Amino acid sequence: MPYSMIRHLRRTVLLTHQIRLESTMTNLTHDDYLIRPPITQWSKIIREAEKIVGYPTSFMNLRWLLSDEFANMAMHLRKVVDSNHPLMKTAKSVIYNEHNNLQPWGLVILLLSKAVNPPMSPLQANKVNESQRNLAELTEMIRTGHSVHRGLLNIPRGKYKDFDTELFANKIAILIGDYLLVTANGMLARLKNQDLSYLISTALRDISEGEFFGDRDSQNLPLPGKPLSMLDLYEINSDTLPFDVTNVLGSPTKEWTLRTLYGGGSLFGRGCEGAVLLAGKGKKEQERAYLLGCHLSLVWQAASDLQKFTTDNKESYSLVSAPVLFAVNESPDIYKEIEKFKNDLRELDYDAIKSCVLKTNAIEQTRMLFSTNSKIAARYADMFGNCESIRTIKRLTETLL
Repeated sequence: MPYSMIRHLRRTVLLTHQIRLESTMTNLTHDDYLIRPPITQWSKIIREAEKIVGYPTSFMNLRWLLSDEFANMAMHLRKVVDSNHPLMKTAKSVIYNEHNNLQPWGLVILLLSKAVNPPMSPLQANKVNESQRNLAELTEMIRTGHSVHRGLLNIPRGKYKDFDTELFANKIAILIGDYLLVTANGMLARLKNQDLSYLISTALRDISEGEFFGDRDSQNLPLPGKPLSMLDLYEINSDTLPFDVTNVLGSPTKEWTLRTLYGGGSLFGRGCEGAVLLAGKGKKEQERAYLLGCHLSLVWQAASDLQKFTTDNKESYSLVSAPVLFAVNESPDIYKEIEKFKNDLRELDYDAIKSCVLKTNAIEQTRMLFSTNSKIAARYADMFGNCESIRTIKRLTETLL
């Protein structure tokens, strides 16, 4: 029965290819976007990585997709398939998690686990233990659950033609998001590791605080901070205290870094740190793993932001992506134009803003941001040795641009 429901869900989501996307283009937030590196090379590296860890990435989603609870919720997606609700986009990305559009959090956690685990015997290679596999899965589940919740629409009565459908889609999104988060927390509790539970709880705190960082419009879409002409770097610390938000808004590099960490970078970092913790390594190695995860998330986000502005496709982009923040800092008139529509960003001319961004030095600055974080991530990766798993992690960043 569950398997038949998943097949039905696939057919349901497939229909969304025929749905108009205009009304949901601006509902995507900063870290919703998926990276599209060169398909052939990226897919090859992903498959090689899966062979190394002996665990296909698709299995992470498959386990909870085949549950009876999720199958029941999937049935209700039929009622919203004709809508433009962001829930359908999220469902599609979960079910069709192709190798060419994946930020491979779980896979990297497994690769790092294999690199740091002691060998079972002198003649046996390092293996990923069951606790680390569960950690990789629950990290992906928390990330997906948060994405589903973040896609909720503010739908005042009278302003939407399909008010009842959109309202129903919101309810399903809440149920699915809650199910994923509760299931992930149940998996975390069953690992019976208090230190790991604390690490993941700090990441959940960061995700929650990120929803209240900076100004937002009526649909909860983030607005860039007022430019302060500051280009300072944001220093990432491995302690578990809340992020320092002092003098961050308006400083493009600091604001972009903190938004990326709030949007999931912290969770990925704690997932990497937890994998090293479960391997029995010391505090120093755990801190390095956290910083490795954070900088990898920054690398992927910078690559994603760049692709929205350097490809011919008319892809949607966030107003708090790196190119926009750099452009706003260089040309305050762009900020003034955005501010005119701060109550509802759907009325903003995104094509005009994109043209203004491309006239500035923002793309080159974003490339430098990518390069800087890529080098830092590689440096932290090298601290875990020169094994096949670590070399594969580094290759996952080298193929992005």
